[in-house]
Amino acid sequence: MGRRKKGEDVSGWVVLDKPGDMTSTQAVSSVRRIFNANKAGHSGTLDPLASGVLPIALGEATKTVPYLMEAEKEYIFTVRWGVSTETQDREGKPTGQSDVRPSPKQVDEALKGFLGEIAQMPPQFSAVKVEGERAYDLARAGETVELEARTVVLHEAEIAEAESLDLLSIRVRCGKGFYIRALVRDLAAKLGAEGHVWRLRRTAVGPFRESGSVTLDELQLLGQKGAASERLKPVETALADIPALAINGEDAFKLRQGRPIVLLPHVMETLKPKFRDRIIAGQDASRAALALFQGKAVALGDVRAGQFKPTRVFHLAD
Repeated sequence: MGRRKKGEDVSGWVVLDKPGDMTSTQAVSSVRRIFNANKAGHSGTLDPLASGVLPIALGEATKTVPYLMEAEKEYIFTVRWGVSTETQDREGKPTGQSDVRPSPKQVDEALKGFLGEIAQMPPQFSAVKVEGERAYDLARAGETVELEARTVVLHEAEIAEAESLDLLSIRVRCGKGFYIRALVRDLAAKLGAEGHVWRLRRTAVGPFRESGSVTLDELQLLGQKGAASERLKPVETALADIPALAINGEDAFKLRQGRPIVLLPHVMETLKPKFRDRIIAGQDASRAALALFQGKAVALGDVRAGQFKPTRVFHLAD
Protein backbone atom coordinates (compact mmCIF):
# COMPACT_ATOMS: atom_id res chain seq x y z
CA MET A 1 0.00 0.00 0.00
CA GLY A 2 1.14 3.55 -0.75
CA ARG A 3 1.82 6.00 2.04
CA ARG A 4 -1.28 7.90 3.06
CA LYS A 5 -1.01 11.64 2.51
CA LYS A 6 -1.11 13.86 5.55
CA GLY A 7 -3.63 16.63 5.12
CA GLU A 8 -6.03 17.66 2.40
CA ASP A 9 -5.58 18.75 -1.22
CA VAL A 10 -5.92 22.48 -0.66
CA SER A 11 -4.45 24.76 -3.33
CA GLY A 12 -4.09 28.53 -3.46
CA TRP A 13 -2.33 31.52 -1.89
CA VAL A 14 -2.80 33.01 1.56
CA VAL A 15 -1.51 36.57 1.87
CA LEU A 16 -0.55 36.51 5.53
CA ASP A 17 0.16 39.65 7.55
CA LYS A 18 2.99 38.03 9.51
CA PRO A 19 3.39 39.35 13.05
CA GLY A 20 6.78 40.34 14.39
CA ASP A 21 8.69 37.87 16.57
CA MET A 22 7.60 34.93 14.38
CA THR A 23 9.76 33.18 11.82
CA SER A 24 8.51 32.62 8.28
CA THR A 25 8.72 28.86 8.85
CA GLN A 26 6.51 29.13 11.94
CA ALA A 27 4.02 31.22 9.96
CA VAL A 28 3.85 28.61 7.18
CA SER A 29 3.29 25.83 9.74
CA SER A 30 0.46 27.77 11.39
CA VAL A 31 -1.33 28.44 8.10
CA ARG A 32 -0.85 24.85 6.98
CA ARG A 33 -2.47 23.60 10.21
CA ILE A 34 -5.45 25.93 9.83
CA PHE A 35 -6.17 24.55 6.34
CA ASN A 36 -4.97 21.01 7.14
CA ALA A 37 -3.08 21.28 3.84
CA ASN A 38 -0.77 18.50 2.71
CA LYS A 39 1.76 20.91 1.19
CA ALA A 40 2.83 24.49 1.95
CA GLY A 41 5.67 26.92 1.35
CA HIS A 42 6.45 30.63 1.21
CA SER A 43 7.82 33.00 -1.40
CA GLY A 44 10.81 34.41 0.44
CA THR A 45 11.85 34.69 4.09
CA LEU A 46 10.74 37.70 6.09
CA ASP A 47 12.97 38.44 9.10
CA PRO A 48 11.50 37.29 12.45
CA LEU A 49 11.49 40.90 13.73
CA ALA A 50 9.71 42.12 10.59
CA SER A 51 5.96 42.15 10.06
CA GLY A 52 3.84 42.34 6.96
CA VAL A 53 3.11 40.56 3.70
CA LEU A 54 4.21 36.92 3.58
CA PRO A 55 2.51 35.09 0.69
CA ILE A 56 2.06 31.42 1.62
CA ALA A 57 1.48 28.81 -1.08
CA LEU A 58 -0.68 25.78 -0.42
CA GLY A 59 -0.83 22.64 -2.57
CA GLU A 60 -0.47 23.28 -6.31
CA ALA A 61 0.38 26.95 -5.67
CA THR A 62 3.83 25.80 -4.47
CA LYS A 63 4.66 25.21 -8.15
CA THR A 64 4.45 28.96 -8.75
CA VAL A 65 6.73 29.98 -5.86
CA PRO A 66 9.85 30.41 -8.09
CA TYR A 67 7.97 33.03 -10.13
CA LEU A 68 6.96 35.02 -7.06
CA MET A 69 10.52 34.84 -5.69
CA GLU A 70 11.51 37.10 -8.61
CA ALA A 71 8.82 39.67 -7.89
CA GLU A 72 9.35 43.25 -6.72
CA LYS A 73 8.84 43.96 -3.03
CA GLU A 74 7.87 47.05 -1.07
CA TYR A 75 8.86 47.91 2.49
CA ILE A 76 8.47 50.67 5.02
CA PHE A 77 11.13 50.72 7.73
CA THR A 78 12.36 52.93 10.52
CA VAL A 79 16.02 53.80 11.06
CA ARG A 80 17.20 54.51 14.58
CA TRP A 81 20.17 56.84 14.45
CA GLY A 82 22.96 56.93 17.01
CA VAL A 83 23.80 53.23 17.33
CA SER A 84 24.92 50.52 14.90
CA THR A 85 24.53 46.87 15.82
CA GLU A 86 26.14 43.61 14.71
CA THR A 87 22.89 42.43 13.12
CA GLN A 88 21.92 45.87 11.73
CA ASP A 89 18.64 45.61 13.67
CA ARG A 90 17.49 46.21 17.24
CA GLU A 91 18.30 42.64 18.36
CA GLY A 92 22.05 42.91 17.89
CA LYS A 93 24.77 44.07 20.24
CA PRO A 94 25.96 47.67 19.70
CA THR A 95 29.05 47.99 17.54
CA GLY A 96 29.28 51.76 17.22
CA GLN A 97 27.80 54.99 18.59
CA SER A 98 27.61 58.54 17.27
CA ASP A 99 25.97 61.87 18.02
CA VAL A 100 25.37 62.49 14.32
CA ARG A 101 21.67 62.79 13.46
CA PRO A 102 21.18 63.19 9.69
CA SER A 103 18.31 65.46 8.65
CA PRO A 104 15.52 64.12 6.41
CA LYS A 105 16.88 66.31 3.61
CA GLN A 106 20.36 64.80 3.96
CA VAL A 107 18.93 61.28 3.97
CA ASP A 108 16.75 62.01 0.94
CA GLU A 109 19.77 63.23 -1.00
CA ALA A 110 21.91 60.26 0.07
CA LEU A 111 19.20 57.76 -0.95
CA LYS A 112 19.48 58.93 -4.56
CA GLY A 113 22.92 57.33 -4.72
CA PHE A 114 21.40 53.90 -4.04
CA LEU A 115 18.74 54.01 -6.76
CA GLY A 116 19.01 51.67 -9.73
CA GLU A 117 21.28 48.66 -10.07
CA ILE A 118 23.89 48.55 -7.30
CA ALA A 119 26.38 46.12 -5.76
CA GLN A 120 25.24 45.31 -2.21
CA MET A 121 27.14 43.32 0.40
CA PRO A 122 24.72 41.07 2.34
CA PRO A 123 24.74 41.45 6.13
CA GLN A 124 26.86 39.02 8.15
CA PHE A 125 23.62 37.93 9.78
CA SER A 126 21.81 36.78 6.63
CA ALA A 127 20.50 33.59 5.04
CA VAL A 128 23.27 33.59 2.41
CA LYS A 129 25.00 30.21 2.25
CA VAL A 130 28.78 29.98 2.76
CA GLU A 131 30.17 26.49 2.00
CA GLY A 132 26.77 24.99 2.80
CA GLU A 133 26.27 26.93 6.04
CA ARG A 134 23.94 29.90 6.60
CA ALA A 135 25.88 33.11 7.21
CA TYR A 136 23.79 33.91 10.30
CA ASP A 137 24.68 30.54 11.89
CA LEU A 138 28.38 31.21 11.35
CA ALA A 139 28.01 34.78 12.64
CA ARG A 140 26.27 33.56 15.81
CA ALA A 141 29.16 31.16 16.33
CA GLY A 142 31.50 34.15 16.34
CA GLU A 143 32.92 33.65 12.84
CA THR A 144 33.44 36.50 10.40
CA VAL A 145 32.66 35.19 6.94
CA GLU A 146 33.73 36.48 3.55
CA LEU A 147 30.58 37.38 1.63
CA GLU A 148 30.45 38.52 -1.98
CA ALA A 149 28.62 41.65 -3.10
CA ARG A 150 25.48 40.96 -5.10
CA THR A 151 23.86 42.97 -7.85
CA VAL A 152 20.45 44.20 -6.64
CA VAL A 153 17.99 46.87 -7.74
CA LEU A 154 16.37 49.70 -5.78
CA HIS A 155 13.52 51.15 -7.84
CA GLU A 156 12.19 53.79 -5.46
CA ALA A 157 13.08 55.27 -2.07
CA GLU A 158 11.41 58.13 -0.23
CA ILE A 159 11.11 59.55 3.26
CA ALA A 160 7.83 58.43 4.83
CA GLU A 161 7.96 60.13 8.23
CA ALA A 162 10.43 61.88 10.52
CA GLU A 163 9.21 60.77 13.95
CA SER A 164 12.02 62.43 15.88
CA LEU A 165 15.72 63.25 15.61
CA ASP A 166 16.46 59.59 16.36
CA LEU A 167 13.77 57.88 14.24
CA LEU A 168 13.22 58.23 10.51
CA SER A 169 10.89 56.09 8.38
CA ILE A 170 11.63 55.29 4.73
CA ARG A 171 9.53 53.60 2.04
CA VAL A 172 11.21 51.59 -0.73
CA ARG A 173 10.40 49.41 -3.75
CA CYS A 174 13.13 46.94 -4.65
CA GLY A 175 13.98 43.80 -6.58
CA LYS A 176 14.92 40.28 -5.56
CA GLY A 177 17.62 39.72 -2.93
CA PHE A 178 17.66 43.29 -1.61
CA TYR A 179 18.56 43.63 2.09
CA ILE A 180 17.00 46.55 3.96
CA ARG A 181 19.49 46.09 6.81
CA ALA A 182 22.37 46.40 4.33
CA LEU A 183 20.84 49.59 2.90
CA VAL A 184 20.64 51.12 6.38
CA ARG A 185 24.23 50.06 7.11
CA ASP A 186 25.50 51.65 3.89
CA LEU A 187 23.27 54.71 4.20
CA ALA A 188 24.59 55.41 7.71
CA ALA A 189 28.19 55.02 6.50
CA LYS A 190 27.57 57.43 3.62
CA LEU A 191 26.18 60.01 6.03
CA GLY A 192 28.98 59.57 8.57
CA ALA A 193 26.47 58.32 11.12
CA GLU A 194 25.60 55.16 13.05
CA GLY A 195 22.19 53.53 12.69
CA HIS A 196 20.19 50.32 12.50
CA VAL A 197 16.74 49.04 11.51
CA TRP A 198 14.35 49.72 14.38
CA ARG A 199 11.14 48.58 12.65
CA LEU A 200 10.55 46.78 9.36
CA ARG A 201 7.32 46.01 7.55
CA ARG A 202 6.83 44.49 4.10
CA THR A 203 3.83 46.02 2.36
CA ALA A 204 3.83 44.18 -0.98
CA VAL A 205 5.25 41.17 -2.83
CA GLY A 206 4.46 41.25 -6.54
CA PRO A 207 0.64 41.31 -6.93
CA PHE A 208 0.06 40.64 -3.22
CA ARG A 209 -0.59 43.81 -1.23
CA GLU A 210 -0.95 44.72 2.42
CA SER A 211 -4.58 45.73 1.79
CA GLY A 212 -5.45 42.16 0.79
CA SER A 213 -3.65 40.42 3.65
CA VAL A 214 -5.09 38.58 6.63
CA THR A 215 -3.70 38.27 10.15
CA LEU A 216 -3.09 34.89 11.76
CA ASP A 217 -5.75 35.60 14.40
CA GLU A 218 -8.34 36.41 11.72
CA LEU A 219 -7.43 33.28 9.78
CA GLN A 220 -7.68 31.10 12.89
CA LEU A 221 -11.17 32.45 13.64
CA LEU A 222 -12.25 31.74 10.07
CA GLY A 223 -10.75 28.27 10.35
CA GLN A 224 -12.80 27.55 13.47
CA LYS A 225 -15.91 28.46 11.47
CA GLY A 226 -14.82 26.33 8.53
CA ALA A 227 -14.50 29.47 6.41
CA ALA A 228 -10.73 29.87 6.02
CA SER A 229 -11.05 29.26 2.27
CA GLU A 230 -12.62 32.73 2.01
CA ARG A 231 -9.08 34.12 2.24
CA LEU A 232 -7.58 31.68 -0.24
CA LYS A 233 -6.54 33.26 -3.56
CA PRO A 234 -6.35 31.25 -6.81
CA VAL A 235 -3.08 29.58 -7.81
CA GLU A 236 -2.72 31.85 -10.86
CA THR A 237 -2.81 35.04 -8.74
CA ALA A 238 0.98 34.84 -8.32
CA LEU A 239 1.43 34.80 -12.10
CA ALA A 240 -0.20 38.16 -12.84
CA ASP A 241 2.68 39.30 -15.08
CA ILE A 242 2.96 36.05 -17.07
CA PRO A 243 1.24 36.18 -20.50
CA ALA A 244 -2.00 34.21 -20.34
CA LEU A 245 -3.32 31.86 -23.00
CA ALA A 246 -6.97 30.74 -23.09
CA ILE A 247 -7.32 27.12 -24.27
CA ASN A 248 -10.14 24.68 -24.99
CA GLY A 249 -10.99 21.46 -23.20
CA GLU A 250 -9.14 19.25 -25.67
CA ASP A 251 -5.89 21.19 -25.26
CA ALA A 252 -6.34 21.23 -21.48
CA PHE A 253 -6.56 17.42 -21.56
CA LYS A 254 -3.31 17.19 -23.56
CA LEU A 255 -1.44 19.57 -21.26
CA ARG A 256 -2.52 17.67 -18.15
CA GLN A 257 -0.88 14.63 -19.71
CA GLY A 258 2.32 16.63 -20.19
CA ARG A 259 1.90 16.87 -23.99
CA PRO A 260 2.55 20.06 -26.01
CA ILE A 261 -0.20 21.83 -27.93
CA VAL A 262 -0.06 23.65 -31.26
CA LEU A 263 -0.73 27.41 -31.29
CA LEU A 264 -2.32 29.11 -34.27
CA PRO A 265 -0.30 31.93 -35.93
CA HIS A 266 -2.62 34.69 -34.68
CA VAL A 267 -2.24 33.40 -31.11
CA MET A 268 1.55 33.50 -31.45
CA GLU A 269 1.36 37.09 -32.73
CA THR A 270 -0.77 38.07 -29.75
CA LEU A 271 1.66 36.54 -27.26
CA LYS A 272 4.96 37.79 -28.73
CA PRO A 273 4.68 41.45 -27.57
CA LYS A 274 3.97 40.26 -24.03
CA PHE A 275 7.19 38.29 -23.61
CA ARG A 276 10.10 39.84 -21.70
CA ASP A 277 13.50 38.79 -20.46
CA ARG A 278 13.23 36.91 -17.17
CA ILE A 279 15.19 34.28 -15.30
CA ILE A 280 13.25 31.93 -13.02
CA ALA A 281 15.18 29.56 -10.73
CA GLY A 282 18.26 30.10 -12.87
CA GLN A 283 16.47 29.18 -16.12
CA ASP A 284 15.49 31.29 -19.12
CA ALA A 285 11.76 31.99 -18.84
CA SER A 286 11.54 34.79 -21.40
CA ARG A 287 8.96 32.82 -23.40
CA ALA A 288 6.90 31.64 -20.44
CA ALA A 289 3.11 31.62 -20.66
CA LEU A 290 0.19 30.42 -18.53
CA ALA A 291 -2.49 28.21 -20.08
CA LEU A 292 -5.98 28.78 -18.67
CA PHE A 293 -9.12 26.71 -19.22
CA GLN A 294 -12.33 28.46 -18.14
CA GLY A 295 -10.21 30.92 -16.17
CA LYS A 296 -8.38 28.26 -14.15
CA ALA A 297 -4.64 27.49 -14.36
CA VAL A 298 -3.85 24.33 -16.31
CA ALA A 299 -0.12 24.64 -16.98
CA LEU A 300 2.89 26.90 -17.10
CA GLY A 301 4.93 26.40 -20.21
CA ASP A 302 7.34 27.61 -22.84
CA VAL A 303 6.17 29.04 -26.18
CA ARG A 304 8.47 28.25 -29.09
CA ALA A 305 8.16 27.24 -32.75
CA GLY A 306 4.39 27.50 -32.72
CA GLN A 307 3.95 25.22 -29.72
CA PHE A 308 3.21 25.54 -26.02
CA LYS A 309 5.24 22.97 -24.10
CA PRO A 310 4.17 22.48 -20.46
CA THR A 311 6.84 22.77 -17.77
CA ARG A 312 4.52 22.81 -14.73
CA VAL A 313 1.09 21.13 -14.81
CA PHE A 314 -1.54 22.01 -12.22
CA HIS A 315 -3.91 19.37 -10.88
CA LEU A 316 -6.75 21.44 -9.49
CA ALA A 317 -10.14 20.18 -8.38
CA ASP A 318 -13.07 21.32 -10.53
